[in-house]
Amino acid sequence: MVVNDYLQDVECSFPYAGGDLRHRVSFLVRDELPMDMLLGMYYLSVVQPQFYWDRKVVKHNLPGGGTVRLHKFKASSLIESYGGMCAAAFYNYYKQNPGENMYLVYVSAAGEPVKMPPEIERVVAKYPDLFEEPTGVVESEVVHAIEIKPGSSIPKGRIYRMSLGELDELRRQLKELVEKGWIRPSVSPYGSPVLFVPKKKEGTLRMCIDYRGLNVITVKNREPLPRIDDMLDRVQGCRYFSKIDPKSGYHHIAIRPEDQHKTAFQTRYGLYEFVVMPFGLGNTRDTFQHAMNRIFHDYLDKFVIVYPDDILIFSKTVEEHVAHLDKVLGLLQQHKFKINGEKCEFGRTRVLYLGHEISAEGLKPDDAKVANIRDWARPQSVTEMSSFLGMTGYYKTFVKNYSIVAAPLTDLTRLDTLWEWTDECEAAFRHLKHALTHYEILKLPDFDNPFIVTTDANEYGIGAVLAQQERPKLKPVEYMSKKIPSQKFAKSSYEKELYAVYKALTHWKHYLLGRFFILRTDLQTPRWMRTQPVLFDALKRWIKIIEQYDFDPQYLKWEYNKVADALSRRPDFSGALITEFDLTDDVTQSLVEAYRKDQFMSEIIRRLEAKDKKTSAEFDLVNGLLFLEKEGNKRLCVPS
Repeated sequence: MVVNDYLQDVECSFPYAGGDLRHRVSFLVRDELPMDMLLGMYYLSVVQPQFYWDRKVVKHNLPGGGTVRLHKFKASSLIESYGGMCAAAFYNYYKQNPGENMYLVYVSAAGEPVKMPPEIERVVAKYPDLFEEPTGVVESEVVHAIEIKPGSSIPKGRIYRMSLGELDELRRQLKELVEKGWIRPSVSPYGSPVLFVPKKKEGTLRMCIDYRGLNVITVKNREPLPRIDDMLDRVQGCRYFSKIDPKSGYHHIAIRPEDQHKTAFQTRYGLYEFVVMPFGLGNTRDTFQHAMNRIFHDYLDKFVIVYPDDILIFSKTVEEHVAHLDKVLGLLQQHKFKINGEKCEFGRTRVLYLGHEISAEGLKPDDAKVANIRDWARPQSVTEMSSFLGMTGYYKTFVKNYSIVAAPLTDLTRLDTLWEWTDECEAAFRHLKHALTHYEILKLPDFDNPFIVTTDANEYGIGAVLAQQERPKLKPVEYMSKKIPSQKFAKSSYEKELYAVYKALTHWKHYLLGRFFILRTDLQTPRWMRTQPVLFDALKRWIKIIEQYDFDPQYLKWEYNKVADALSRRPDFSGALITEFDLTDDVTQSLVEAYRKDQFMSEIIRRLEAKDKKTSAEFDLVNGLLFLEKEGNKRLCVPS
């Protein structure tokens, strides 16, 4: 960093109730800093403040003894800057120092605008009506019905108190909904309460109806929702994607006339009822999915998938994508749907869909979700732990032996387990965060090429990987793991391996049944199971299932089988954890410099930079570090 300006002995103060804590600080001046100022290590070493990271609190030592909490920092001729402050402290500060206005600011990275291919742009331009504001009630074969359980009493809520700003927004939104023909005044005996929820990205308020009382007495719909992993498999081999967001999608579907009075909601300005399907009402997602399935029935899984109101179009070539996009937009216009242009993406080579980034390279987690996991604070309760496991579990296919690694954490959520944060819990928590921030891109399954299933097992758990050969490299499609229940612990290694094979094949039945594949195991399990004169009933059941599959068994010596590298061999801990560490910047830089002096490794790096195919098949260069790729695993190369 080049610094041209220098400020010496700037008078700074930390005001507190008993006076001001004053210091003289010298600053280096740099225009590109994202904040007003940084207090460096020299200042901190002299002043030695006390940091409480969990509460985001900083305390300064007073000259006469004691400490004072830092709220505000002042520097002469410089803009005021505020330190970290918890909600209670901010509330107290605001009561004592009322301001004219208050703003909530969200910061997000702004990338360069993506320009769609001209062929795609011409298709989108054919349908200007789709981008208009939706109004009125759309006539459709699909209507939303509200069936009430027999004997239920009519729920009636109360009017929630609102601020003056919320009342103004309520009046505005009621007027808009009436003008659009989506609600009307009502005399219904029903009456759910209204509340407002802020939209974080838009910074506006969304009016929500609290239909919990009505939903409890509503008969649940049975419309099946598609499996997310099944849908994502369909995009294999595709290079062009478009994502369409229906604008006010639920409002395109009418409520059955005899059920409209059940949607009534109470406001300060009277009772209203919906004519179209509102948000928050039970079964609405199922009804919308049913409507989408009817509209795109002939093309579902061929080049379009819907879940439940996000439409994804996928194609292998630009020409295909033009035709597919034209067909989808035409159907939406035919059924009088409108779309949100600001949230639509057309003709992209990579797109975010259902928490995953999809591209021709494969599948990876959404970086924003990964960042949330990386920054997740240590859970303090079963509820917080369930939230963390829910987030990480959604991406468990990216983590080798997820179930085994997460075992100490999942055990904390059991009703018969006391909450105790042990070293094993801390190690598991850190390992999951590390694994999901250092993930491997998963290959989308190619059904024209054979799959390779590799399994491993010991007395603590099983691990398996589904992979496919891509040129010289073996690429993972999905990872699977499972703890072995105590009743299934077996003395025989063959029985444990057989259980691992059985669980892997049933887990990936939708990929493997009816297709030839390669099965790799540590032990010669398939040969062993055919030579046993007497077998337990469970083993007979597993073998009967395994024999339904067509595979070539290959014996893989354990030292080459890295699929279950998280299965610990420790007899005292069935949670099976790996100890992992990150390389510091100093160590990384030392390795990079040492590569240049190592004759053998410098030659490999030279060939990689020259795009030598043979070298690229064995080695990979990541952020200056050289890795040897073997059996689908990367191993760091350390120079002599």
